[in-house]
Amino acid sequence: MNPVKPSIHTSLSPALLHLYDVSNSIVVIIDVLRATSTIATVLYNGAKCIIPVDSVAACIRIGKQIEGITAGERDGKVAEGLSYGNSPFEYPREFVSGKTLVLTTTNGTKLLHMALEKGAKKIITGSFGNLSAVCDYLIEQKRHVILGCAAWKDRVNIEDTLFAGAVISRIKEHFTINCDASQMAETMYKDARKDLFEFLKNKHASHYLRLSKFGLEKDIRYCLTEDAANVLCVYEGGKLVIGTQGERV
Repeated sequence: MNPVKPSIHTSLSPALLHLYDVSNSIVVIIDVLRATSTIATVLYNGAKCIIPVDSVAACIRIGKQIEGITAGERDGKVAEGLSYGNSPFEYPREFVSGKTLVLTTTNGTKLLHMALEKGAKKIITGSFGNLSAVCDYLIEQKRHVILGCAAWKDRVNIEDTLFAGAVISRIKEHFTINCDASQMAETMYKDARKDLFEFLKNKHASHYLRLSKFGLEKDIRYCLTEDAANVLCVYEGGKLVIGTQGERV
């Protein structure tokens, strides 16, 4: 008798998250351009931890209290009142090693807090930069999974959907998939995987156009690079830290 496999569901937008049982699943927060890519990079480069917050005011307040690095963006640009933005290139090892980053973004950190409010027991963050770490962990845990796309202000976007598809294509043999959004994500990823950057460009992806307007094509290419910052990013006790593959939910 074959054991029952856990399920994978994909929420293509924060506006759809309420349709899924996050309290019984590992929730993967996906914001490829650029929050979760930057989170992986910052932790990979030796930061002590990241405190994700859902407002600029909270970011400034907490940053002052702990003498941390205040960082974040609104609409793709450095948010007013913060010291740094949401580009992974702003956080080399010599700058962030041993430090705490307080981070707020338009979509990613807001989705994380939404998942918490809905009762998520385990949250990790996912990006192409830590794709292998995410997939290895999900296979290991043998728990239901919700791939939560941060999207753009509740509007479905291509790059987060592509990452969900990349995860599904790697781990689907270990899971049951009865979810049209997951099937759609994998199908799109199969079409795009030979050159993710060109796929976004040719499809006139909204976030590609938004960031390109600010001259951030280098950021986009980095954020689409597999395993460039391959660490497991786990939310624990109000902070994002590097997790270990063996730990259980």
